[in-house]
Amino acid sequence: MAIVELKVPSPGESITEVVIARWVKNTGDVVEKDDVLAEIDSDKATLTLNAEESGKIEVLAAEGDTVKVGQVVVKIDTSFKPEAKKEVSTSSTSTKTEAKKEEPKKETVTSSAVEKTAGDKTYATGTPSVSAAKIMAENNIKSGQLNGTGKDGRITKQDVLAALSNGLPTVGDVLSNSWKGDRTQERTKMTSLRKTVAKRLVSVKNETAMLTTFNEIDMSAIYAIRAKYKDKFKEVYGSNVGFMSFFTKAVTEALYHFPAVNAMIDGEEIVYNKYCDIGIAVSAPKGLMVPVLRSAELMSIADIEKGIKDLAVKARDGKLTIEDMTGGTFTITNGGVFGSMMSTPIINPPQSAILGMHNVVERPMAVNGQVVIRPMMYVALSYDHRIIDGRESVGFLVKVKEMLENPSRILFGGKLPEEVLLGL
Repeated sequence: MAIVELKVPSPGESITEVVIARWVKNTGDVVEKDDVLAEIDSDKATLTLNAEESGKIEVLAAEGDTVKVGQVVVKIDTSFKPEAKKEVSTSSTSTKTEAKKEEPKKETVTSSAVEKTAGDKTYATGTPSVSAAKIMAENNIKSGQLNGTGKDGRITKQDVLAALSNGLPTVGDVLSNSWKGDRTQERTKMTSLRKTVAKRLVSVKNETAMLTTFNEIDMSAIYAIRAKYKDKFKEVYGSNVGFMSFFTKAVTEALYHFPAVNAMIDGEEIVYNKYCDIGIAVSAPKGLMVPVLRSAELMSIADIEKGIKDLAVKARDGKLTIEDMTGGTFTITNGGVFGSMMSTPIINPPQSAILGMHNVVERPMAVNGQVVIRPMMYVALSYDHRIIDGRESVGFLVKVKEMLENPSRILFGGKLPEEVLLGL
């Protein structure tokens, strides 16, 4: 008998403990090599523990336990082998299907109903007659709202009419919501990731001079480009073209013109990054995650779309690694996908600024002396005032606005084509 011991893997440098979030397999299960045995929460990411060999497992830690990196949490007895999957013949399957079709359909009643026998028919207490059921359907009345006075407790037409005449509130008249009036509480332990996020957010508010500046963007030009080229773009690249890719390109160009927004404080020094690693905030089952798009300033719109899609899929599947979420120089978050109209996003340390996108709403705008309806988005830039001055923060946001309202500027260093032609 050979026993294989599985140890807790290291999620990254400086992390010495993790939490067993969930066991996918249990003691006594016979697993195959590479099967996922457990999900492990660390301060920065969720990892999976996979079987290194096939065999019967013995779990040595419970869900919710905090364990050390390198600690043995599973043993695999390799003398047990998984059973070969049995093939089911088509003929036997079809025979079973036919047999199921021939079975008579059974009527079911609620567990609260009591069956009564009337002659050669069986009814459940509270069953409406045909005429009563019709009136109940027209008035959206449920059986539970009525007491049947007919034989064996059946609901009659007279029962329904009498209830209506006495002012029986129908379902449409009663305030209905998801709350059931159960005055209980539920307590759940915070995950390592959530505790780390909480500490970081509080430290940002306490340790930075955070301010937020706002602006609004007319999204008409972006809408027009997407409407004109969305089908061809999808045909060529196999994906849709979204807002985030345009914002990412505009941000990388604006960061070139305002390098302090792309910088960070390290002790008594300011580190100016000569590249743009853009953090893209995405919603995941474990909470908000911020994977990083590396060297976004060198990417095309199609490259950015693919990169964002790949990161979003990894976040959804819980497969983001520490490397995927470290080293960003600037972050973009889009609260608009949840309907947010305005917010003040919190800086993602050690970065010095974050851009918040919001919902696009059609609003009346004054354009060349005329009132027109335009799709408008509020944007917010939260920044660390210790390193970024008001002029730079406002200028950065104005530059992003200019490039999104005139997308050709993205191709010409933030300038219009005619300005480049004239050497201005």
